Amino acid sequence: MTEVREMTPADWPAVEEVYAQGIEDGEATFEVATPAWQSFDAGKLPALRFVAVDTGGALVGWIAASAVSARPAYSGVVEHSVYIDRSARGQGIGRLLLDVFIDAAEEAGIWTIQSSIFPENAASLRLHEAAGFRVVGRRERIARSGAGPHAGCWRDTLLIERRSAKVERD
Repeated sequence: MTEVREMTPADWPAVEEVYAQGIEDGEATFEVATPAWQSFDAGKLPALRFVAVDTGGALVGWIAASAVSARPAYSGVVEHSVYIDRSARGQGIGRLLLDVFIDAAEEAGIWTIQSSIFPENAASLRLHEAAGFRVVGRRERIARSGAGPHAGCWRDTLLIERRSAKVERD
């Protein structure tokens, strides 16, 4: 049984390892290297960081969010990332993390969760669609990949979002 709990600073080495796999695989991010803990910590909202841990205690995935803007009008909008260890993909861990994350986001007053996903990342698109996300746009040749098999290539991204039915928007 996989457990989801809040991310702690002590989780960083394992979180960073899973993040590095996503960078290396080339289908999860434009990043070319993992950040230092201090940068990650400063950029992610503390109440919206979770890890999935298997029965043996190994970290097998994580999810976290950043505010999209410091402007008050966007106070209920976040951009999230979810990464699953290669050895644990296809086992429902992404959905487990997303479900816990969505509940926590709504509890925190978040009305829109968004992300950008490469169109080729079919598994992530299916996962997010099953969790109530929808594609709201395509950004064509938005940036060049820096790592993985697409390094140096211009890539499109799909902008996805999930709007809360629980959080009131004035």
